[in-house]
Amino acid sequence: MITPELDGRVALVTGSSKGVGSELLLSLADCGGDVAVHYRSSEEDAREVAEQARNRGVTAISVQGDVTDPDSVDDFFSTIEGELGTVDVLINNVGPFAPDHWEDISFETWNTVFHGNVNGTYLCSKRALPGMRETEFGRIVNVGYASSEKGLINPKNAPYFMAKAAVLMFTRMLAADTQDDGITVNAVSPYVVENSDVFPDDLPRGRAATFEDMAQAVRFFLDEDSDYLSGVNVEVDGGWLPETV
Repeated sequence: MITPELDGRVALVTGSSKGVGSELLLSLADCGGDVAVHYRSSEEDAREVAEQARNRGVTAISVQGDVTDPDSVDDFFSTIEGELGTVDVLINNVGPFAPDHWEDISFETWNTVFHGNVNGTYLCSKRALPGMRETEFGRIVNVGYASSEKGLINPKNAPYFMAKAAVLMFTRMLAADTQDDGITVNAVSPYVVENSDVFPDDLPRGRAATFEDMAQAVRFFLDEDSDYLSGVNVEVDGGWLPETV
């Protein structure tokens, strides 16, 4: 697996107390980065992940916060900066979804999907940028969805597909806006991952993406020599060519 040198770097993965987020965070710890495990409500899980990271020989803390609230985002970034230092690597992993027909989705849930995916990515990126600009180094990776390039939509889970398309547009905008700052902004977009709630009957290559598949793509963007790769979206989908979602 690609192994970027992250010694002396600080990494934050949002929503990293469990699932893909926790695996991505531990993968960065394996590369030598000090890490912040972010959670909203899963405090015990976050503490366990932080302990696993410390067992890899790095410094790790857990931070609580709501990525959709500007004050909360500022607070947990300030905690990270005070205990670990400037955030050099940001993985925007939080991405709630609602796999129901759009008319059956409550207004609250509809907003949760948009706020978590779009506003969370926007707020955390905006908060990370001053420190990255000051050090002239930054790596932001946003987690998308594999159909976002084609702009596909379905009445079921509609706000998620819409939100992930917005995340991809934001990624490309921010890549252009930071091209002179030593910062890269890219996206990693899976189809079905090994811990997904639903598995289609026909999977590309006969399997879902593993956590290692996701980590390989993320690590690719974090290397110092990947500094010309920005605004890129890597679809971790085994060659899936969607016509519908």
